[in-house]
Amino acid sequence: MSTFVSAAPEKAAKKKPTFKIIWFILSFVTLGVVLALPIGGDLSWQGQIALAVLAFAVIMWVSEAVSYPVSSILVISLVAVLIGVSPDPKKPGEIMGTDEGLKMALGGFSTSSVALVAAALMLAAAMQTTGLHKRLALYVLKISGEKVSNVIIGTIVISIILAFFVPSATARAGAVVPILLGMVAAFGMDKRSNLGAILIITAAQSISIWNVGIKTAAAQNLVALGFLQSKTGQTVSWGDWFLWAAPWSLLMSVVLYFVMRAVIKPEVDTIAGGKANVIQQLNELGPISGAEKRLIGISVALLAMWATEDLLHPLDSATVTIIAIALLLLPGIGVYNWKVLEPLVNWGTLIVFAIGISLGSVLLKTGAAEWLSKQIFGSLGLEDKPLVATIALVSVFTILIHLGFASATALASALIPVYIALALTLPTPDGGIGFVVIQQFVISFGFLLPVSAPQNMLAYGTGTFTSKQFLKSGIPLTVIGYLLIVLLSATYWKWLGLV
Repeated sequence: MSTFVSAAPEKAAKKKPTFKIIWFILSFVTLGVVLALPIGGDLSWQGQIALAVLAFAVIMWVSEAVSYPVSSILVISLVAVLIGVSPDPKKPGEIMGTDEGLKMALGGFSTSSVALVAAALMLAAAMQTTGLHKRLALYVLKISGEKVSNVIIGTIVISIILAFFVPSATARAGAVVPILLGMVAAFGMDKRSNLGAILIITAAQSISIWNVGIKTAAAQNLVALGFLQSKTGQTVSWGDWFLWAAPWSLLMSVVLYFVMRAVIKPEVDTIAGGKANVIQQLNELGPISGAEKRLIGISVALLAMWATEDLLHPLDSATVTIIAIALLLLPGIGVYNWKVLEPLVNWGTLIVFAIGISLGSVLLKTGAAEWLSKQIFGSLGLEDKPLVATIALVSVFTILIHLGFASATALASALIPVYIALALTLPTPDGGIGFVVIQQFVISFGFLLPVSAPQNMLAYGTGTFTSKQFLKSGIPLTVIGYLLIVLLSATYWKWLGLV
C-alpha cells in the first residue's frame, strides 16, 4: 500500500558513513536534551518522554542514519525503558514498570490497520509472483498505441487501474517503469532523452496522485486511520474514502497530463516500434495462466467487498483482505504457498508501520500530541478561523515538513497524532475526522523531489531524468494539488459533510 512494498522502509540516496554516524549520535543527544528541558506545566513527564522519543525518531527518519526497521526497533526500546522507569502518576512512589512500557511500545501491532498492511503486502506479492500487474500494464499500453500523448495517457490509466489492485506504490512503479524504458529503447533513443524523462516522471507522479485516491493504495493512509480509530473510535470505509478522495485524484490526473506536456518537450511525437515492443513483451509472457485467472477472480471479488463495506455487508477492509490472502494460499485455489510468499514480503515494512502507530498512540495517550499541537498552532487562533482557512494554513505546513521526509509513513506517524489533537479543538462537523483525513491526503504529496517518495527514487534510479526535471513537474503539481485541496474543502467536501 506511500509504500507497501509501498510504505516499506524506503531506500534513499546513499549517505557517507561519517555523516550517518554524526546523525546517529545527534539523535541520542537530542533525546537527552529534550528529556532535560524544564518543560513542566501541563505536560506530564511521560508526555515529555514521548516528545523526546519523537525528536529522536524524526532525526533518524530524516537522516536515515540507520534503516527504517532498525530505527523503529530503537524507538520500541526507548519507549519501553523510559516509560517503564518513569513515575506512575496513579501510584505515587512507584514506577510504571517496563512491562507497561513495552505494552505501550507494542500497541500498534494490535490494530486492524497493521493486519490490513500485512495482508496488502501479501497481495502485492501475489501480483509479483504471477506477473499479472505487468500484463495489465502491457495491455493498456498496447491499446495506447505509439503517439507520445497517448502513451502518457496510457501511463496515467495504468496507475489508476493498478492502484485498485496493487496496494504498493513501489510494486506499481516496478511494473510500469521497465515497460516504458523498453518502449524508449525500442525507438533507439538514449534513456536520458526527454522522451524517457516525460514517461518515467509521469509514471512516478501518477502513482503518488493515486496514493491519495484509494484507501488501500498506500500504507500512510492506514497509519492515519489507525490513529483515528485508536483515539476516536471512528472508522472510514473503503467506499467513503473513495468518495472523498477519488475526485481529487481524477482532477489531478488530468492536470498531470497537461503539466507534463508543458514542462518537458519530447524529441518525437510518435514512438516508432513502441507498440511492437509491447506486443513482443506480451508474447513473451505467453497466454494468461490459471494462477493469473484465479488472482483476477479473487482480486475483483476483494475490490467488490471493499467497495460495498458497510453497504452490503458488515466486514471491514482488513477482514476481507485477510480472507483473500487465505484463499490465495490454499492449494488449488491460490497462486502461491508460504515458502514462496515469505521471501517476497518486506517484513521490515510491517515493523515500521506498526511502530509508527505505537509512537503516535504514545503521543496521544500521554498528552504530548495535544501539547505539541498547542505549541505549533496555538498562537494562530485557529479555533476562531473558518475551517477551510485552517485547512489551507495547516496544509502548507504539511507540504513544507514533507521536504525533510523520504517516507510518507514516517511523516504520518509524526504529524497525524498532532493533527488529531488539533482537530479536537476545531469547530468540525464530524469530531475532526474530516480535517485529519484531508491532511492525510496532503501527506501523500510527494511531487517535489525524487527523495520525497520511494516510487520517485525507483524512477530516479533509472537515470532517465534529473532532479531539476522532476522539480519542474513537481512545483506546478504541488501548487495545483494544494489549490484543489482548498477548493474541494470549500465546496465538494463541505457538501458531503467532511468539512
